[in-house]
Amino acid sequence: MRPLRILLLTLMSAFIAGIFTASAQRHYVPHVHVGAHGGVSLSTVSFFPSVKDKMLQGAQFGISVRYAEERHVGLLAELNIEERGWAEDLSGTPLEYSHRTTYVELPLLTHIFFGSRVVKCFFNLGPEIGLMLSDKVNSNFDYHNPESVAGFPQDNRHLEQMKLEITNRFDYGITAGAGVEFVIRKRHSLLLEGRYYFGLGNIFPSAKKDYFSSSRGSSILITLGYMFRLK
Repeated sequence: MRPLRILLLTLMSAFIAGIFTASAQRHYVPHVHVGAHGGVSLSTVSFFPSVKDKMLQGAQFGISVRYAEERHVGLLAELNIEERGWAEDLSGTPLEYSHRTTYVELPLLTHIFFGSRVVKCFFNLGPEIGLMLSDKVNSNFDYHNPESVAGFPQDNRHLEQMKLEITNRFDYGITAGAGVEFVIRKRHSLLLEGRYYFGLGNIFPSAKKDYFSSSRGSSILITLGYMFRLK
């Protein structure tokens, strides 16, 4: 956990440094964009002890504000709603279990871009915080007592994650992405981005007395966005 905290602090320092750098480069004309985006989320939770799970498909959408200097570097802030969670891997059985969580997220990212006036490639990198608004279990069996379910695959499988209630609703982590932007008119552009989020917060208690020492979420995002240039 210690190296991850160091990396998070490093990214935050880089983001703050970017603010001062952007402020110092007054001789470039800034561009300010606002926009919206939406897409697909593929998420999972990393448990320790490990759990036989698989990715859960959900949705993500939000709004964004981008401030960019003429040359290659800018700042991006977003306000997003994302569905995350995990699904139990119960392959070979008709049984299904998923635990879906909904977060409001605030990423604050360094935006690096290059290319022509018509097509630009970009990278986004920085910290993100989130707050869980709701969570819901979808199951076709009694997950509180799976040992009694006929045909349930119990061998070498941890079951506590299906019964535990989520207590830690605040999350924080690191997000990074890459994509391409198409300028379709002078003030209008479309963006396609792939992004990865690595959570550093645990959704379940992680003290020595608790069952899981780690229960961190992560997600892969594919989004399509629209940006309008204000100036």
